Amino acid sequence: MDAAIQSFLAGIPFLLSHFGVTVLMLVIGVFIYMWITSHDERALIREGNTAAAISLAGAILGLAIPLAFCMASSVNVYDIVIWGIVTLVIQLATFWIIDIWLRDLSKRIEEGQVGTAILLVSVKLAVASINAAAVSG
Repeated sequence: MDAAIQSFLAGIPFLLSHFGVTVLMLVIGVFIYMWITSHDERALIREGNTAAAISLAGAILGLAIPLAFCMASSVNVYDIVIWGIVTLVIQLATFWIIDIWLRDLSKRIEEGQVGTAILLVSVKLAVASINAAAVSG
């Protein structure tokens, strides 16, 4: 029993630091995403816009999945930060490219077009899956 407690006490600082850094990177990534989009997701969601909620949820998951795999395969906090930045840049660039590809994306989200939001989430999660696999080797 002592070995289990000692293992826990030795490991908990690493868990907390890795978790904290990863969550911080996720929060920063979400704020950057919300800053680069042409529409105000929070205002639209407050107004009951389902498409905006779906789109933002997909963005959060699309940013979190590669970060989670990055954390799982990392050896230290610096590893998480370096590869986490790479994954965030890839995901945010993907969101920007999708915005160009689906013309008037913000207008469609503002209009509540759920179909557009679902397609957007599908692409976000597909790229996040590939990004996560690539970063975890």
